[in-house]
Amino acid sequence: MNTLSLLEKYCRPGPRYTSYPPAPHFHTGFTDADWRAELEAQRDSGRDLSLYVHIPFCDTLCWYCGCNMVATRDYGRAQRYLEDLFQEIERVAELVPPRRRVRQMHWGGGTPTFLRPEDLERLWRRLAAAFHFADGAELGCEVDPRELTYEHVAALKALGFNRISLGVQDLDPEVQRAVNRVQPEALIVRVYDWLRAAGFSSINLDLMVGLPRQTVAGFAATLETVVALRPDRLALFNYAHVPWMKRHQRLIPEAELPDFATRIGLQALSLERLTGAGYVYIGMDHYALPGDELVLAQRAKTLQRNFQGYTTHRDCDVLAFGASAISQTEEVYAQNLKKLSAYRARLQAGRLATERGWRLSFEDRLRRDAIRRIMCDLELDLAAFAQDWGVDLDERCGCREPLRQLAADGLVTLEGDRLRVTGVGRWFLRNIAMVFDGYLPHAQDPAPRYSKTV
Repeated sequence: MNTLSLLEKYCRPGPRYTSYPPAPHFHTGFTDADWRAELEAQRDSGRDLSLYVHIPFCDTLCWYCGCNMVATRDYGRAQRYLEDLFQEIERVAELVPPRRRVRQMHWGGGTPTFLRPEDLERLWRRLAAAFHFADGAELGCEVDPRELTYEHVAALKALGFNRISLGVQDLDPEVQRAVNRVQPEALIVRVYDWLRAAGFSSINLDLMVGLPRQTVAGFAATLETVVALRPDRLALFNYAHVPWMKRHQRLIPEAELPDFATRIGLQALSLERLTGAGYVYIGMDHYALPGDELVLAQRAKTLQRNFQGYTTHRDCDVLAFGASAISQTEEVYAQNLKKLSAYRARLQAGRLATERGWRLSFEDRLRRDAIRRIMCDLELDLAAFAQDWGVDLDERCGCREPLRQLAADGLVTLEGDRLRVTGVGRWFLRNIAMVFDGYLPHAQDPAPRYSKTV
């Protein structure tokens, strides 16, 4: 079966598996009291911590955006939000003993650098006072080049941040106008040079395919510039057009979206140009230079996947702060209230900000482990896995026949009990993982919950 036929067959809605079960299954029966109880139960845990902080503000609305964000020019809203964040940080920190070290932290949004440099420092000081950071902790921040100043760059470096993720998406001016995100190539290059000059040794660029007015020729020019910059990592996301979930995406005329053949061409071009330039295709939408920690972790089979995508911090619980942020332990997911007014009201009432969550069953943990290993290791010894978990895997998941079908289409190989994802199969990791999803066959929603897999 050729690639076009495969894409037509397997391009259907499916989760990205940044959690299992995926976030749409979380429920409000899991409350802030349950999250408090989980934190107290984990006081003696030997697991270290990863922190996530959500800053939802942006100056302008990008029409493709799928994040929980607020477009505003009123900086007072950000200052009020910071005070709420400080309350949440202190309330959670009271339940976490200082021996649990922070090995990783990421600030996302929205745009964290919507905050002024002095407020970035205030936020960092509150976190540093509340938690014990390990020496050499990975500290990352997302930045919007349109809002970034050199003072922001200097502040982040002075605070100890060592990883930066820069939103580029596409350098074609026509595409930028079509999504209301105009940022000339010269601006991107200037900001990138600031970051390198400041000493940031790990820079990620976010790109996106499937945007309105995108062409293969236009995106080839974007890739040429990006490859010349030589970022350490690249995230190449597929635009998820979900106007039933994100109403502002209705501003994008569907007639301007690239057709199926063009989307395939964009992905094929990206794979060819980036691997040809020496980047390793991790899987899903991530590329990295050969010496990057993501590549080394994948080879060592210690790569992990969570709500920030791929990560090297496998043995960490995630404590997440801010509206809509999702925390997780080995057995629990807990998501905060999404609306800023509700988030503030909850904290002012002296409670944790949790709105909904999920406590994993044995079945959930089993299936999550299988999905993680496929998406991170790109292989799975089915017999050894079943023995580790003490189950008959096919009896539990009914996976053998679907895997044989995937093998017949060339997405995986099955040598005895060893499953391996093929080069072509890396495009379809979500589809392969869906074999082990126990919730998809029972989904009853009339509207799709997920974007298309390819």
